[in-house]
Amino acid sequence: MERATRIVQETLAECVAACRPGVTTEEIDRIAADGIRKRGGKAAFPGYRGYPKTICSSVNEEVVHGIPTPKRKLKDGDIVGLDLGAVVDGYFGDAARTAIVGDVPAPVRALVRETWRALVAGVSAVKVGGRVGDIGAAVEEVAKAKGYGVVREYVGHGIGTSLHEEPQVPNYGPAGKGETIREGMTLAIEPMFNLGTAKVRLGPDGWTVRTFDGKPSAHFEHTVVATAAGPVVLGFGRYSADGLVTGVPDETEYPAPAAHPRGELVVPGEARV
Repeated sequence: MERATRIVQETLAECVAACRPGVTTEEIDRIAADGIRKRGGKAAFPGYRGYPKTICSSVNEEVVHGIPTPKRKLKDGDIVGLDLGAVVDGYFGDAARTAIVGDVPAPVRALVRETWRALVAGVSAVKVGGRVGDIGAAVEEVAKAKGYGVVREYVGHGIGTSLHEEPQVPNYGPAGKGETIREGMTLAIEPMFNLGTAKVRLGPDGWTVRTFDGKPSAHFEHTVVATAAGPVVLGFGRYSADGLVTGVPDETEYPAPAAHPRGELVVPGEARV
């Protein structure tokens, strides 16, 4: 799972770097497919429950499961959630980042940053002997402080030899409820925050989930293993035969395929011109 998730994170970095005005989501999907293939993995999403593409690209008011298309060109001011999975030797890795394209309004930029902060909070709540509800409560607390809508219909999940396994990992509490977190349990934690209402609707394609009020949504995800020492985020070289590194990787630890054009330190997943 460490190898599979590393492939996902490295490939996501290439996809984030490609999120520039004029680029189509279809082009990003090709980058995703090529990135997983050249690293020796297998894309997890094509054909999964009928999904037709390698990556999910959800732009602005699209919450999750947006289908890449040559008709959708990114433009200055967009945000795009990129969700990607890979398989190595029958084991899955899953991760997501929200990229910022160009000059994004401050409230939307803040939404992206706070969703990232919620991911950090959720991962930090993974403790052996704790409850899955502790994760959701930590995520929800970040949203409540800012008045964001927390998506309830779509949640995180267990992951391992299948892409989606039990338990479900909601992005809301209460704490102290839900399945007990056991040592070795692997979870995909993925907060989804909306700038407006928490309500969402499913599009006519049967996949794309949009906010009910048309306001932007942000999404981040890590694959995490619960250990006695604390949570270990997979895909960053933190879980190996040489030992474990607990906690949450920061912006500088994300794979970076190229230097930022302005040399700026940016929000995780952020792409700007």
